[in-house]
Amino acid sequence: MSSSTASTIAVNPLAGLTPMAHVADVALSVSWYSKLGFVAEHTWTPEGRPMQWAYLRNGGAQLMLVRSDRPLSPGAQDILFYLYANGVAAYRENLIAQELRPSEITYPPYAKHGEFRIDDPDGYCLLVGDTEQR
Repeated sequence: MSSSTASTIAVNPLAGLTPMAHVADVALSVSWYSKLGFVAEHTWTPEGRPMQWAYLRNGGAQLMLVRSDRPLSPGAQDILFYLYANGVAAYRENLIAQELRPSEITYPPYAKHGEFRIDDPDGYCLLVGDTEQR
C-alpha cells in the first residue's frame, strides 16, 4: 500500500498509549514509582503468587508494570521514559529528599529549562524535563 493510499483510509484516533515495562518485582517497582508521585490504580496479584501487574498514574502520565519471568538486563533496556514535571528542579529535590539518586540537571538544546536522569530498580532510564519545554 502506498503512503498516499494509506493517508486516505479513515482510522479512528487512538484514545491513548500506555507503555508496559517488564520488571523483576512489580510490588518493589510500584513502591519506587510512588516516590515519583505515581499511584497504583489497579493491580493484579494471583493467590499465593507475587504481584503480577500494576497500572500506575500520575496526572496525565500512565505506566503499566508486568512481572517478567526471565532475567532482566539493565544494560539492554532499549526504551527510555520521558516525564514532564512542573518545575523540574523542585521535582528533583523532592526525589533527593526521598533518598533517590537523580543525576544533576543538564541543559541540552531541546531542554532549555533543564532535564535530569534517574534509573528505576530494573535499569529503565527516566528523563525528566520541565513542562515549559513541552
